[in-house]
Order: sequence, then structure tokens, then C-alpha cells
Amino acid sequence: MKKAILATKVGMTQIFNEDGALIPVTVLQAGPCVVTQVKTEENDGYTAVQVGFVDKKDKTVNKDKAGKKEIVHRHGTTKALKGHFDKAGVSSKRYVREFKFENAEEYTLGAEIKADIFAEGDRIDASAISKGKGFQGAIKRFGQHRGPMAHGSKFHRHQGSNGACSSPSKVFKGKGMPGHMGCKKVTVQNLTVVKVDPEKNLLLVKGAVPGPKKALVTIKETVKVNA
Repeated sequence: MKKAILATKVGMTQIFNEDGALIPVTVLQAGPCVVTQVKTEENDGYTAVQVGFVDKKDKTVNKDKAGKKEIVHRHGTTKALKGHFDKAGVSSKRYVREFKFENAEEYTLGAEIKADIFAEGDRIDASAISKGKGFQGAIKRFGQHRGPMAHGSKFHRHQGSNGACSSPSKVFKGKGMPGHMGCKKVTVQNLTVVKVDPEKNLLLVKGAVPGPKKALVTIKETVKVNA
């Protein structure tokens, strides 16, 4: 991977290309992201670039023990983000993510990654947390078929058979059932970048991108391209 950036979802709109064809697009506020750490083979065992996105007030960032504000992780280690940002010489950031760039050694602390790393026609993969839809039935959640809609039927939108009674005498694990829908990480692959606005750091991507408005979206160059 050579190109990636963090973005927030602005919303959807439509534009027209040179031929006058209408194209539905998702507008993304892509960056600017700032490099907060460069991981190397010698120090970390692998090469990667850690980036921060969206400014955050310093008073809300956890500090070291001297600042009397710390967070203890489940592994028992403390994480002092304020000192981490100060060491990189950048302002405090709300989101911190890591990308395994092939050219990670070319980046320096404090360097900015903007929307212009992508160009019109690039293919990308977009990942985000999908919209939460609460508790839903099997028809909406998995697209299962409904029952007869006649007056005598008492089986309209109820789930159908879950399996034979005598054999195997159980419901298999993974069977589609009613339950909580949404709020999961979703990745849409092979989307096309229609337009790039480097001045406003905007990306216009053809089609829909997961998540609600203002959601954090991870944009990476696609891992596979449809023929």
C-alpha cells in the first residue's frame, strides 16, 4: 500500500461528467492528516506510518503520571497521548490510525498527508462503521422471504423453518435470526475517485460509502481492481 488517508463523511450529492451523464457521489473531507510516528524495522519490527486526524483540545487528552491523568489499558500499560503528540511536535488529534506504507521511511514527523495524494480515476477501498438500525427481523436483516399475505394466513413477516425436527435436531450455528443490525465495520471496495479538490481537501467518490454523516472513513488504494 502506497496511498491512504483518513476522512469524514460530508454526505451525498450528484454531479455531471463531460458527456452530461449524472454521477451519484459521496463527498469526503479527506485530511489533512499529520504524521505522529514513523515505525521502523529496528525499533518496532515492522515499517508503518502513524497519522493523526482532526484537532482536539489538549485538556481532553490523557497525560502522563506527572499530569495526574492516565489511562490503564486491559494489558496493564499506560498510554500518554499528550506526550506522544508533543514528541512528534504536532497538536493533539482526535483520531490516530496506522498505515503500512511501502515507502514508510520516506515520511517524517509532522509531515502532512492531504487529499491530493489521490487523483481523478484512482480506485479506492472505503471502510467505516455502518449505520445502526437497532433490532430488526430476519426479512430486513438477511433478506429472507415473507409468508403468504392472504387473510387466512397468520404467517406474514415471521421467520420460517429453522431446520428439520428429527435430523439434525438442532439449529446450526450462524443461522440468520432476528437481532441487532448495523454498527459494524463495512468496507466497500473498488470505488472510483471522480474529483479531487486539493484546496478544500475534498474527495468525490462515485457511489455510496458506509456510515452516517460525520463518520470517520478510512480511504486506501484498492487491493483488487475489477476487470
